[in-house]
Amino acid sequence: MRAVVKYGALTTLGSLVLSALVAAPADGADTGGPRATTRETLTAETHGVLRAAERAAGAGITFGRCPKSEMLSAPVTCGTVEVPLDYADPEGPAIKLTVSRALASGKAADRQGALVYNPGGPGASGMYFPMAASLPKWKRIAQAYDIVGYAPRGVGRSAPLSCQDPADFAKAPSPSPTHPSESYKRERIAEAQAYALGCARGAGPALRHYTSLNNARDLDVLRAALGEKKLTFMGASYGTYFGALYASLFPSHVRRMIFDSAVNPDPRQIWYGNNLDQSEAFERRWADFRTWVAKHDTTYHLGTDAEQVTRSYERVRARVAHEPAGGTVGPAQLHAAMLGAGYYDDYWVMRATALSEYLKGNEKPLVEQAAPREGDAAESENGNAVYTAVECNDAPWPTDWRVWDRDNSELAESAPFETWDNVWMNLPCAFWSAPRQRPVDVRTWPGELPPTLILAAERDAATPYEGALELERRLAGSVLVTERDAGTHGIAGGDNACVNRYVEDYLLRGKAPVRRAECAPHAEPDPVSLDERTADRKLPPVV
Repeated sequence: MRAVVKYGALTTLGSLVLSALVAAPADGADTGGPRATTRETLTAETHGVLRAAERAAGAGITFGRCPKSEMLSAPVTCGTVEVPLDYADPEGPAIKLTVSRALASGKAADRQGALVYNPGGPGASGMYFPMAASLPKWKRIAQAYDIVGYAPRGVGRSAPLSCQDPADFAKAPSPSPTHPSESYKRERIAEAQAYALGCARGAGPALRHYTSLNNARDLDVLRAALGEKKLTFMGASYGTYFGALYASLFPSHVRRMIFDSAVNPDPRQIWYGNNLDQSEAFERRWADFRTWVAKHDTTYHLGTDAEQVTRSYERVRARVAHEPAGGTVGPAQLHAAMLGAGYYDDYWVMRATALSEYLKGNEKPLVEQAAPREGDAAESENGNAVYTAVECNDAPWPTDWRVWDRDNSELAESAPFETWDNVWMNLPCAFWSAPRQRPVDVRTWPGELPPTLILAAERDAATPYEGALELERRLAGSVLVTERDAGTHGIAGGDNACVNRYVEDYLLRGKAPVRRAECAPHAEPDPVSLDERTADRKLPPVV
């Protein structure tokens, strides 16, 4: 198996800048209670959230120096907040979530509270987010807000989940057939069964409590612990989904919310349907990348049209299958690196350079970008474990392999780039032993919720644009800002000044467009040959 960013975004902070920083160091509407779907939920989980939030408000969070493992230096400080493992049993076992914060840098009179951020996943940590306070594009927001990140349950040091020995999880090189054989499918089915069993054994009875609903409940406890009567929240990618759950469950506790690159919240799409749509969308975005490479053939010499670039890519795939680059980069590692180009066009120059140089006999750029990194295995396995647990617990999945095989064999005919790798990542859900929830029908009615801001790039592959339209329909009073003809995943704080103005107007002044708004696309990447780059420049991590 391999870890990839699924419904998660780095680019919200500007992926290249952030990577460099990391490398360097209504029912119950009046009370804010969840809108219950069953009497049991009303009498159990609702009470549990209220009780946990009350305790957290009293205890607060003691912030101090961050542990070395977080690689966060002053002025960022760290602390923990305690939440129930099971909100139906608020006096039972508790877990601690790690929290990070950079205090608002402006005048005390101008402080607007805490801005809490989640980068998605499931399985991604937002502990790095306070570093945004030092970035120019976030300066004015950081003057007005405490910038707060945290690691959701299961992630990092927040009651971490594990389903497999990290060394086994990170084994490389490994294959990644576009059209797998029956024997290969049987191997992957066996691996998925073993992984699901490993999750059940590793977490025991606690496994069932790692869900999107509990992530939303945890968010309300964090709000209370920060001393905030109402929540100001920015969620990217998967963070938009449990942010939308929060808005549905706790509408009276919302101050301002930004949904950046929205997951489709339709219960029928959670999560099997969304993954099918994602695979189809990645095919379009992969074509965008190849078209851009072809446009700059004088730099990369990979082909003058998208099909010629495909043939060049397939030559690289064939070679690393025969002789892995650097001993560890096989087809799966190559594919994971190129998948990053589907998420972020920040990576287009580097990925195109790596392919070009490899075919000229220089494998170093490809190895630097695609080889597994020492020390990353545990973090990658943890992220994958949380991703699997949350998505498998959140909703019913097909339990008959023939359904998966039929749907994805058909899809792979038109969208071969990501389809089967997406299957293997999610297939443990077919063999999941923990109870499956029925997804909540995310919805608010006029007047329930303050205006919220939805951001979306029209050609986003990880969270296709239809998801933003669906979320807008379901959250009354929400406003959609679209970056047209662009596909970077996570657009707040990125390269589009128009988008950033809408974000600042909303967070700093509470001002949102009256109706839908549009921004022209940010500029395409400027091709730079390897010879023009600093030879020993540290590259961002593979996503």
